[in-house]
Amino acid sequence: MSMKFSGAYTSLKREELMQKVQMRMSERRFLHVLGVEETAVALAAKYGASEERASIAALTHDYAKERPDEEFELIIQRDGYDPELLAYGNAIWHGLVGASMVERELGIEDEEILQAIRLHTTGAAEMSLLDKIIYVADYIEPGRDFPGVKEARELSLLDLDKAVAYETKHTLMHLIEKEQKIYPKTIETYNYWVSKKRGKDHR
Repeated sequence: MSMKFSGAYTSLKREELMQKVQMRMSERRFLHVLGVEETAVALAAKYGASEERASIAALTHDYAKERPDEEFELIIQRDGYDPELLAYGNAIWHGLVGASMVERELGIEDEEILQAIRLHTTGAAEMSLLDKIIYVADYIEPGRDFPGVKEARELSLLDLDKAVAYETKHTLMHLIEKEQKIYPKTIETYNYWVSKKRGKDHR
């Protein structure tokens, strides 16, 4: 991808940002990040969001994914996060707390980009267009292969809100099947996007 950054959201060029991200993760994770970027930029082009913001948010969404738990725990305790967060793990922390690492270490201060990073695994009831794009792109990028991903990809091209609902429902089902603790925001996302959609369809 040959996107030129304007300097509006980061002083880094795309290659420099990619390098900084790549240094923080395994090769497999970095390939995932590039897949998310490709998907997010395509969705941004389709739905009229900033392609540059989508590119930056996608490149940095998993910046903190491979950091040690101790580092997250320290930041949660030090920076006034809800102590309840300590009951969850990396799956929740790397977005929510990772956004502050992106801000501090990479100097990205654009609130829309940071919010998309915060919400990319849990979603939220209130989501901006960019939030939805990163949430969905993370789920359907080309490297993903699981039952239902084809349907999710098709939905994303027809109706982004329906793709958000589909992903949320399937993520929740997966967590329940694995008997994992469910972060309250994921339930909020479900209640807003999935049950609301069903109500609408049944009118």
